[in-house]
Amino acid sequence: MHHFFVGPEQVLGDGIRIVGPDVNHMKNVLRMKPGEQVLISDGTGKDYTCSIISIDSEAVEAGIRSVSNEGRELPSRIWLFQGLPKSDKMDLIIQKAVELGAFRIVPVATKNTVVKLDPKKEAAKVGRWQAIAESAAKQSKRSVVPAVMGVMSLAEAFEHVRQERFEVRLIPYEQESGMEGSRKELARIGPGQDIAVFIGPEGGFDEREIRQALEMGVRPVSLGKRILRTETAGLAMLSVIMMRLEGAL
Repeated sequence: MHHFFVGPEQVLGDGIRIVGPDVNHMKNVLRMKPGEQVLISDGTGKDYTCSIISIDSEAVEAGIRSVSNEGRELPSRIWLFQGLPKSDKMDLIIQKAVELGAFRIVPVATKNTVVKLDPKKEAAKVGRWQAIAESAAKQSKRSVVPAVMGVMSLAEAFEHVRQERFEVRLIPYEQESGMEGSRKELARIGPGQDIAVFIGPEGGFDEREIRQALEMGVRPVSLGKRILRTETAGLAMLSVIMMRLEGAL
């Protein structure tokens, strides 16, 4: 069943009106017809199983068959603060982070970041990344589309987490030895929390950045004895946190 997102204002009584780019995709790419079923999410946690009533070049009208308030979201909000990687690695990171349940993804510029984005390039990149996030949310049947934020400096990211009083703040660090500390930090994770995960770019975090993290209440954790690439470390953390929140750990 194909999955689409609308705003809450597009849910009208017992029907939903889809407008915008999805109309062309449904009509001319998917070649959908009246009577076909679709899954529609309104971004507030509600999922609607619908049947298409009509489809033209301007809008798709769908009738609501059933409503689910359960959603597919994790019970806590995970913010992935990802050090900007080289080439197109961020595309993969965003896609998989959305599949694993990330609530927000924040690109972060650190001392070892090689990529430098001017304002025009940043706007274009963030727009592309947001499109990747929406596509991944549709594929994985998320109830919301996670937002990809604009680039922050590491200091700005730490300050945001401090001001918003995140309950859990974690930073995988290759110099952190042993897994006992990691187990204790993961044991603190529970429903209803804001969870910050900081991942360094290629080359990792500078020692001064780790000291700054400690001063801001960010706790270092180990991901084991192996050194993980930047595109692997965040996904490993998200996988463990997802399993923890869904009761498997």
